[in-house]
Amino acid sequence: MTKVDGRATRWAGQQERRRAEFVDAALAAIAEHGPDVSTEQIAERAGVARTRLYKHFDDAADLQRAIAQRAAELVKAELEPLWHPSGSPNEMISTVIATHLRWLTEHVHLHRYLARAAPGPTDVRGTIARHLSRLFTGYLTAFGRDPAPADTIAFGLVGYVESATTRWLDHPGALTLDQLTAQLSGTIWAMLDHTLRAVGVELDPDRPLPLPEALS
Repeated sequence: MTKVDGRATRWAGQQERRRAEFVDAALAAIAEHGPDVSTEQIAERAGVARTRLYKHFDDAADLQRAIAQRAAELVKAELEPLWHPSGSPNEMISTVIATHLRWLTEHVHLHRYLARAAPGPTDVRGTIARHLSRLFTGYLTAFGRDPAPADTIAFGLVGYVESATTRWLDHPGALTLDQLTAQLSGTIWAMLDHTLRAVGVELDPDRPLPLPEALS
């Protein structure tokens, strides 16, 4: 029987706690200083020297990945309507878009920081797109159709929303938040409707749509 080294376990747990504390400090520093936040500013926010910070991260890229992972967790908690959709297609779309835009407007600096970071397996856009792909696959399968278009439409929609909202955040004033929500929601439904009709499925956008059994 292998003996567990209690000291090693405690040290590993302490390391993880410190990393989490530094990531939280990084999020606060980003909110304060913007997407061009420096490692020195993050360390200052954490109350440690810059060299101390890198005792818990391999390098700047490792810290960046940890920040992206934490941001993905925050978005996942915020976008509850996306993970468990209900109602009609129009209701699902508008609720998710409104929730997502609210998060973006409340975390503009973090959004811009993540947009500049190299995408990885924990990036926010990928998290949302992969979930949408599974959701669309479930619906197409339930309709008895080939789920092949699911991945393309999922990542395409996320790219569209990402590009449009980034432009709006950089150049506010042309549309109100409500107007942007309505425009994005309408365009998303048009794209989904086109994709569905191409495989012979016609849906009423205002009629409640049950979640596929495979995803419920």
